[in-house]
Amino acid sequence: MTFSIVGRCRRSGMLGVAVTTSSISVGARCPFVRAGVGAVATQNITDPALGPAVLDRMQAGMEAADAVGEALNNDPNRAYRQVTAVDRHGATAWHSGGRILGLHNQSAAADCVAAGNLLADEAVTEAVAEEFDRRREHLAERLLAAIEAGLRAGGEQGDVHSAALLVADRHPFPLVDLRVDWHDRDPVGALRDLWHAYRPQMDAYLTRALDPANAPAYGVPGDPCE
Repeated sequence: MTFSIVGRCRRSGMLGVAVTTSSISVGARCPFVRAGVGAVATQNITDPALGPAVLDRMQAGMEAADAVGEALNNDPNRAYRQVTAVDRHGATAWHSGGRILGLHNQSAAADCVAAGNLLADEAVTEAVAEEFDRRREHLAERLLAAIEAGLRAGGEQGDVHSAALLVADRHPFPLVDLRVDWHDRDPVGALRDLWHAYRPQMDAYLTRALDPANAPAYGVPGDPCE
């Protein structure tokens, strides 16, 4: 039903998640990031509360494995949960409960871990992690390319319909927060189009947040910079 990757850029310290699934609005439930802390994906029979719970523990000083373990110890339904995490040091952790749907797997590489359920093949998560590991571009590009590799390796048993890309840099708000809440044919392709449209404007939006007096023109009626 879902496959995802959490990852860290060793050079920049950015943290992020990319995810796709057969159901609607995956970006509203599954990916969580916090600058300087970590990234978490919670999926299968999803409990969105687990994302902040793991991040809170990592922010308090726990490594990824301890944070995931303690958060799940407090969840009486942990057998239904699939959770992955990467912390700010690049340490990874995952949990796949005993009642995960269908064929499921998880695969780790340096600074990342991929996981999925109802997969067409166990090799899907291996392809996701390997693609992330071999790339050196912007973290958002690496995460998105990794999910695309998972699709090429077989993806889910059925069609995917939503996808999301979430990246934190150094600020309390995401640097990248792109979502395709529903697409009949190719949500990951639509997410790729969004990233291509957003990336040239990404730095301008950051400047508008941090230094509006020196921000680029907004390009709207009444903009005094136009």
